[in-house]
Amino acid sequence: MSKFKRVRYYTGILSVVIFVAAVLLLPLPSALRWQSDFLGRSLLWLLGVLFLCLSRILIGPGAANRAAAINMLGILIVGFCAILSIATGRDWYMDIGIAWALQSFIGIVAISKYLEGKDFDE
Repeated sequence: MSKFKRVRYYTGILSVVIFVAAVLLLPLPSALRWQSDFLGRSLLWLLGVLFLCLSRILIGPGAANRAAAINMLGILIVGFCAILSIATGRDWYMDIGIAWALQSFIGIVAISKYLEGKDFDE
């Protein structure tokens, strides 16, 4: 492994460890204290994974990795909708999550077909 890759690898591991320690050990801000600390910590976990997905989309080594990160981003948005639905008690967040999941599925199928070089009717 080259020196630059090694530095990038260890920097990524260090940033993930710092994020995990911060989410687990630091007190939550008052804006994230809804019914329980679990919902606030879950939201922070989703935000951390969201930034990791965005970094994979921006610096991904290939188109397949970027497509997988975009698919994971759709799943994370459904998770955000589920947490907001639990925290606020409003059901329409889940409707948004279901619609987003369907659109994400159709979009990833289209991207996969495009990356394979096939036409949409094959």
